[in-house]
Amino acid sequence: MAEINAALVGKLRAMTGAGMMECKKALGEAKGDLNLAVDVLRKAGAVTAGKIAAREAREGVIAHYIAPGGRTGVLVEVNCQTDFVARNDMFRAFADDVAKRLAADPKANLEPGREAAVAKIRENVKIPRFSRMEVSGNGMIAAYIHTGAKVGVLVEVGAGKEATVTNDDFKQLVKDITLQIAAGHPYVVAREQVPADVLAKEKEIAAEQFKNKPPQAIAKIVEGKLEKFYQTYCLVDQGFVKQNSEISVKEHVAAIAKQLGDEITIRCFVRFQIGEAATA
Repeated sequence: MAEINAALVGKLRAMTGAGMMECKKALGEAKGDLNLAVDVLRKAGAVTAGKIAAREAREGVIAHYIAPGGRTGVLVEVNCQTDFVARNDMFRAFADDVAKRLAADPKANLEPGREAAVAKIRENVKIPRFSRMEVSGNGMIAAYIHTGAKVGVLVEVGAGKEATVTNDDFKQLVKDITLQIAAGHPYVVAREQVPADVLAKEKEIAAEQFKNKPPQAIAKIVEGKLEKFYQTYCLVDQGFVKQNSEISVKEHVAAIAKQLGDEITIRCFVRFQIGEAATA
């Protein structure tokens, strides 16, 4: 029998929205079993399945699936209500299955499985977003899930030659790029992809900070500020973390490309972090 403490009562309240005393009593009847306690509350009329479904789902995991051959990949966010459930093997297996189904069919009907998960897990479950990539030409899709499954990355890296894709140095490069994206949190691959409104705002902020200086000085300062901005916002301009940022990601990619006698391009990426979809 699990100890019925404040933390356990709090988890049941988060799962159901029932009152503290109702949850404490239900846990007593269920001898500390959370799922049985939910049933006790439902039988008592203190909570309904609809009420469980109305609870906010802001915890969860980022899951992925890479098809054999590395030409198709999926990154998906699956939410639940509590971190307790997010660490549950059943919930994580459900999230992995969702990723695999979306890799096979991006239009797959996930609702029956989601409803079944809600019934088993006794928490609201949501699938707010996913990204699916397929290689165009020569290249590879790779993913990385950070410890705890709260951050995940999916990337497509292209090559000019088919033989490059099977090279171990290329595979290591792709892996390193996923780690870079997870740690560096870039928003676009290159500066040409920075949205015009984002760039305009950065220029405005930089100019305002030094508005009392001569116009020519302001222009140089803004240029320098933008360069610093690119080095955080753009993946290829970031310092390559594996080499203590002594060279940029662009320079490292170019070095591996020269070594392999090929052209290597980071085509696209996504980085998911739990909870972002709820606040976007």
